[in-house]
Amino acid sequence: MRIPRPRSLAGQLFAMQVVLVAALVAGCAVFAYVTDREQAVEAAQQRATATAAAVADSPSVAEAVRSEDPTARLQPYAEKVRRDTGVTFVTIMNTHGVRWAHPDPRQIGATYLGHIGPALRGRIFAETYTGTLGSSVRVVAPVRDHSAGGRITALVSAGITVETISAQVRRQLLALLVVAAAALAIGGLCAYVINARLRRHTHGMNAAELSRMHDYHEAALHAVREGLLMLDGRRRIALINDGGRELLGLSGDSVGRDISELGLPPALTGALLATEPRVDELHLTAERVVVVNTSPVSSGEQRGTVVTLRDHTELQALSGELDSLRGFAEALRSQAHEAANRLHAVVSLIELGREDEAVDFATADLELAQALTDQVVGAVAEPVLAALLLGKAAQANERGVELVLAPDSRIDDGVLPPGLPARDLVTILGNLIDNATDAAAEGVGNDEAPRSARVTVTARADAGELTLRVTDTGAGLDPAATEEVFRRGWSTKSPGRGLGLALVQQAARRNAGTVEVSASEDGGADFTVRLPLTTPAPTP
Repeated sequence: MRIPRPRSLAGQLFAMQVVLVAALVAGCAVFAYVTDREQAVEAAQQRATATAAAVADSPSVAEAVRSEDPTARLQPYAEKVRRDTGVTFVTIMNTHGVRWAHPDPRQIGATYLGHIGPALRGRIFAETYTGTLGSSVRVVAPVRDHSAGGRITALVSAGITVETISAQVRRQLLALLVVAAAALAIGGLCAYVINARLRRHTHGMNAAELSRMHDYHEAALHAVREGLLMLDGRRRIALINDGGRELLGLSGDSVGRDISELGLPPALTGALLATEPRVDELHLTAERVVVVNTSPVSSGEQRGTVVTLRDHTELQALSGELDSLRGFAEALRSQAHEAANRLHAVVSLIELGREDEAVDFATADLELAQALTDQVVGAVAEPVLAALLLGKAAQANERGVELVLAPDSRIDDGVLPPGLPARDLVTILGNLIDNATDAAAEGVGNDEAPRSARVTVTARADAGELTLRVTDTGAGLDPAATEEVFRRGWSTKSPGRGLGLALVQQAARRNAGTVEVSASEDGGADFTVRLPLTTPAPTP
């Protein structure tokens, strides 16, 4: 047996609105009917009162009452007043209730049906009474003869039958029903249009489905580690999850803000504001490397953009370490090849019987390599930095560049705090040495301007600060470009480069440090990174 699917939210609201509109229209109709009936009765009473008072105050009526045949004069007058005022009857009688004038001539001379006591006491009064013409709202007024000192000489009764009042109310009710039906039709049509639009926006889902989707949406939004960012058609943040706030370094009140007001790097802001899709673009924030994917949402017009962000910081660091390992392997391969050549030279000298020269040749090369190793190990007790310097020295030597450790370099064991990641130190020093080696190597083999290629590294920890300084003998930097060198994509080399210095600045900022660039005394560039040794743990 198939379980019927609950009515959609739009359908439920439509039914509720139709019932509400119908109840409202019905209530208004009933209220209007009751009000109109009361007003009709009141209006009839007022008209009867005015007619009876006017007839009673007429001098011709008092004069006719004194005549020998009052009926002959009062009957035509009463009928004319009845037709002119629209009342059902105008009855004129003596003080005993005997009629002198009546709409039905057969009732003339008969006794008036109703109360006349209050009128005989000089008061105009109204009542609802059933007489010869049926139930009616009637008013009785006394006729005073002023020539006789204001004595009451006759009575006048004017009234409108209840049937006449009801007929008038029925006509008003018919018009009211037409208006109510029109209001119900218009209200139903408006409710249908509104709910059709709501049905399109809710995709025909009912309240339970919408609630369940909202719960899933909130759970998924906070569960995913990747950043999710949604921009509306005006490029404002409509939605952002916890991962997106963390990757972009935004506060909790960023929803509703324009994306250009968040202080993000220009390249990243341009990617987020782009109207075309972006796929796996690498961008830098102040502290992270993020992979950006954007997908515009449109249906004939630009309605927004969905942005996904992935943290690439650790992967980028691992990629840099892998590049370093590849360089180390290549350097070891080259050194092994060179060692084999030197070994052959030593063997050949021994075979020629020149043992002393063979020993001198072997020990001289060993002492040179051992001197650099002893210098690095003795000055830098941090094993990661020591290994990095030895590997980079081998790489530089392979390219004809001499890597020199400054005499004042000194990092004792245990000086670096646990909160200063070794990976960030490798990122900073490794990229600076690579760039300096590239710059110094440009002049190697240049016959027009031969010069010694040298990279000088200073690694010193004192006064609560770690200083990493790298200078080279290259061509140097344009002073106007000292700020641009840290921008992602800036490079004096081939396209696709320009990430190393940006990562250096990012790692320094992540550890509350600074990066300075200037011209070195050797003519090249001088990069100095200062990292505090007493800062809290770096930003994750």
